[in-house]
Amino acid sequence: MRILLHLLTLLVAALFSTGAFAQSETDRLREALRVATTQTRALEDQRTALQAKLAEADRDKAAAKAEVDAARAQVRKVEKEHREAVEEFNRRLTERDQTLEKWKSAYEEAATVARSKDAERAKFESEAGTCKASVKSCVARNGALVTAGREMVQRLKSVTIGENMVAHELVLQLRRVEVQNELQAIEDRFLDQKVKP
Repeated sequence: MRILLHLLTLLVAALFSTGAFAQSETDRLREALRVATTQTRALEDQRTALQAKLAEADRDKAAAKAEVDAARAQVRKVEKEHREAVEEFNRRLTERDQTLEKWKSAYEEAATVARSKDAERAKFESEAGTCKASVKSCVARNGALVTAGREMVQRLKSVTIGENMVAHELVLQLRRVEVQNELQAIEDRFLDQKVKP
């Protein structure tokens, strides 16, 4: 645009310096001046339009930069939330593992206690069976003792004075040996019924 103004200035100066140019030359110069002014105005309009486009491009650039910054902030926020979610998940997973380990150890302890109680139960059942058999044996032996005791009482009740005198005879003492043999047999029956622990 400055170039055009310089050209016009030179052209006007050349006209005035020559002084008397012909009328046709003046018309031609006026026409050239008019064309130059029209071109200058067109260039000015074009420059204004380009400046408006540049301003709009700057606004678009600023808006795009703002969007990029907002997107970056959003990405940072999402990354932070993701990191926190992963940390929370890992924390919960660790807590679950610890709880699981506690339950496993409690289960093992309960299983051990159950096994020991089961072994004790089996031992006590065996001892109870032994005791029942022992009680049956004792009841049977007790019955045999009662029978032997009744027989002895019956024998003592049935002893007469004559038999008592014969038993205490001093010469041969045969009856005494018989009585002692009977008493020994009864004592053996009692001893056979004695419970051996």
